[in-house]
Amino acid sequence: MGARISRLPFGWDNEFGEAIIDVPSFKIDSLPVTNEAFQEFVAAGGYRDERYWRPEDWRWTNLEQKKSPACWFQLDGSWWYRSMLDVFPLDRVQSWPVYVSLAEARAYARWSGKRLPTEAEFHRAAYCGPDGCETQHPWGQFKPGVRHGNFDFSSWSPAPVGSWPAGTSRWGVEELVGNGWELTDTPFAPFPGFSPYIKSYPDYSRDFFDGKHYVLKGASWATDARLVRPSFRNWYQAHYPYVFAKFRCVSD
Repeated sequence: MGARISRLPFGWDNEFGEAIIDVPSFKIDSLPVTNEAFQEFVAAGGYRDERYWRPEDWRWTNLEQKKSPACWFQLDGSWWYRSMLDVFPLDRVQSWPVYVSLAEARAYARWSGKRLPTEAEFHRAAYCGPDGCETQHPWGQFKPGVRHGNFDFSSWSPAPVGSWPAGTSRWGVEELVGNGWELTDTPFAPFPGFSPYIKSYPDYSRDFFDGKHYVLKGASWATDARLVRPSFRNWYQAHYPYVFAKFRCVSD
């Protein structure tokens, strides 16, 4: 994982340096978790059951009095979904990927008997094929285009999962890039050989190597196509709810 400066015309400091990681085999969901699937977790009392939450996540959900993802709300007994520019009945966007914080994704994964992927597992699912060879994108070497996923402002909201079969990885995993960042449970940290941009932007990454921020991969609908590359990394704190971030689960 990571990149060499000599091989990337431009990149942010946290992309550079390289790490070779052995990733044992695992199972990964072929599609992200949808609003419909997450609604089952809410209906089952997931936000009221401490068993599914890490202690720090449980304290957060109680402190914030969380009962659902930040983009959901109830009005007159019905569930509604708040997008960037509009509001919809939740039953109209059941097939959209659910946007949640890392804490909420962790709880859902435990409830379902699974877990979240690591950054290395995401990388293997997205960029390493069954033949052991790596490609620039899940679908191969072709440049990212509108047929490959929901990114580069081709839309101003998520869309039904599985709508871009041309973006499917060589493992048969869909939508690893686009329609929302993908949450991982890997703390944001430098690769070996990391060096901050002292002259231009010294604090771009290093202030966030604090054990509180976690890596997101892939791309959202609001991600420029030029950032759709294997080494690009996003990061947020586990309890930050306003992220265009989806997730999928893995198991051993």
